[in-house]
Amino acid sequence: MTLNPDPTTLTIERRADRVHVQLDRPDVRNAIDQTMIDELHAICAELEQQPRILIISGANGVFASGADIAQLRERRRDDALLGINSGLFSRIAKLPMPVIAAIDGWALGGGAELAYAADFRIASTSARLGNPETALGILPAAGALWRLAELVGEPVAKEIILAGRILSATECLAVHLVTEVHDPDDLLAAAHALADRIGAQDPLATRLAKEVFHAPRAAHPLVDNTAQSILFESEAKFTRMDAFLARRKR
Repeated sequence: MTLNPDPTTLTIERRADRVHVQLDRPDVRNAIDQTMIDELHAICAELEQQPRILIISGANGVFASGADIAQLRERRRDDALLGINSGLFSRIAKLPMPVIAAIDGWALGGGAELAYAADFRIASTSARLGNPETALGILPAAGALWRLAELVGEPVAKEIILAGRILSATECLAVHLVTEVHDPDDLLAAAHALADRIGAQDPLATRLAKEVFHAPRAAHPLVDNTAQSILFESEAKFTRMDAFLARRKR
């Protein structure tokens, strides 16, 4: 597998069980341009081949201010039909291992939709999330129109999408759009602590649980039983259960 050795829009830290990707375009508040999209696709390709937890954060106190408006201004009908951002965010959502969005400061438009694609969202006290696309004469076509209602319910989703409401970190926590709020200086440590908890689980069980969780309703319970049949034969099941039983005997 060939990795991009010198990404220009991302700062990347790799560990044995996780990859931390920091969006890093400080001059434009980490706006998502085509180069960043391409570099995030490369990260996805890496994690599809070598499954690990993904942490996404933003540099300089901003998660992502949205899509790059200068590029967005020039896109036309055929570009919209390509699903440039939505294709990337769907790929991120489908990564084998969980994805954590650590949101500091602004997460607007495409930046918010990137966060919606994560399995976990945690925020700093300065976080602000929203989808102001309709104020620019477009709509949020990279996931907000369906993911957001699943996450916070239709009434709040419509306030954000149709009325331009921007949620504070406290409001995000109240509607369960994020599960934790931390001081900005503690946000990345909290993201890694969450990754530690995920990493303590059996990787195969975690991967299958994520996949089954997102299976269509009609696929249950067959898909659950099929996945469990795989895990019932795994070496990790016996090792972990033997260790549990040994601890209980002490």
